[in-house]
Amino acid sequence: MSGTPEAGDGGSAVERVRAACAARQLSVEIIEYPAGTRTAADAARAVGTSVAQIVKSLVFLADGTPILVLASGVNRVDVGKVARLTGAARVEKASAEATRDATGFAIGGVPPLGHRRPLAVYVDRTLLAHPIVYAAAGTPRAVFGVAPDALARASGGTIADVAEEPSPDVAR
Repeated sequence: MSGTPEAGDGGSAVERVRAACAARQLSVEIIEYPAGTRTAADAARAVGTSVAQIVKSLVFLADGTPILVLASGVNRVDVGKVARLTGAARVEKASAEATRDATGFAIGGVPPLGHRRPLAVYVDRTLLAHPIVYAAAGTPRAVFGVAPDALARASGGTIADVAEEPSPDVAR
């Protein structure tokens, strides 16, 4: 069941994601959850899946240039690995303001595509271990499911190792 976009900015955000998916021949069903999907854990609970299947769309600044990392919900992004991938001397997490400026979406609803301006995209290779993953669709309440390889193609993403190595004493 596809959710109905809300009026105002939230509705236009979902519609922008829907249009971006359609423009890339990515057939998705966007579903809205009243309880919200702001965090990976919230999204996993709402969808009824594992946190590993949730796509976190995270904006980083690589030498001041916004880039997007699509990471598994269970992984933390290793900025050193991202720096090597991008050739940047410095990579840091973007602020909420920089994220909205680069993507046109607020943190908690940043989708993997349909941004205000083109961004280099890096896709966590661990997402490919799942038949389907779930990504934000423009608001903290909307998500869509998609095959991870299709998501990588549609986003123009480079599949890469972007995850921090787990500590030996920390269970995943």
